[in-house]
Amino acid sequence: MSCPVIVENLSKLFTVAEKAGRVRRSKREVVAVDGISFEVGKGEIVGYLGPNGAGKSTTIKMLTGILTPTSGRVEVLGLVPVKERKKLARHIGVVFGQRSQLWWDLPLSDSFELLHHVYRTELGRHVSRRDQLVDLLDIGPQMSTPVRQLSLGQRMRGELIAALLHEPELVVLDEPTIGLDVVSKDRVRGFLHDMNNESGTTILLTTHDLGDVERLCERLLIIDEGHVIWDGALEEFRDRHAQVRTVVVDLVPGVDIPELSLARLVRSDGDRCWFEFNRRQATAATVIGELTSKVAIRDLSVDEAKIEDLVRALYEE
Repeated sequence: MSCPVIVENLSKLFTVAEKAGRVRRSKREVVAVDGISFEVGKGEIVGYLGPNGAGKSTTIKMLTGILTPTSGRVEVLGLVPVKERKKLARHIGVVFGQRSQLWWDLPLSDSFELLHHVYRTELGRHVSRRDQLVDLLDIGPQMSTPVRQLSLGQRMRGELIAALLHEPELVVLDEPTIGLDVVSKDRVRGFLHDMNNESGTTILLTTHDLGDVERLCERLLIIDEGHVIWDGALEEFRDRHAQVRTVVVDLVPGVDIPELSLARLVRSDGDRCWFEFNRRQATAATVIGELTSKVAIRDLSVDEAKIEDLVRALYEE
């Protein structure tokens, strides 16, 4: 299957009741998703981004069969989610950062055992898959611990295992690293990257932590006010929206700061200087070449615009 996810002109409207006086109430329609279309190819990791209220979670709920679309077409792994929700559940894994699929008062191992029965997986394959995931995510020492006693990082790793035990073809992740410390985030990101490389698992990732996106995604799908405002490669997005790059230079002590024709000095601190240039008018190589022709330097680096700043600027536009 070339496209595990196909979305065509998808819309979702909600009817909201509002006070219209002391007793009376009126109703109005709220457009959560407004005619979006996209496809996700097999083996892709796509970052699905947008500000709060943009329609990300509503889209995911329609993809997984939780919500019925108002109009448009959704097909996931060749199935219509709302009509074939139970069948679809056997082939997808879902992680919601704010909601648990683990049993709160049971040990982690018991939750995994129950999921074996829920998905009706073959026992030997289930045990092998469970042990592999537990080892990769380093959660073995917590297997006998009740879920309610796990730290947030441990629980989120448990949630990932729960979503992947039945070897889904598509994994939908909603804020999978929310609240995790730096070490836990790095472990989860590395795991997802390796899983995609080794198994070709398709991943749709929605998050406000753009470190997840930079580490994992080659493609961005950005939604705002129910509309898709960007669908393309991460590097293409950076090239189009990042006008400025910065060369950071450590000068040899005692030399004067040079004036450059290709870049402008924006900051200096002792022997360290920051030169900013427009990436459409110059390259890092030409700026560095001009620098080294005018002054002796000890070290240098090139700073790229942060993806977080670029996405924020796009939202503001």
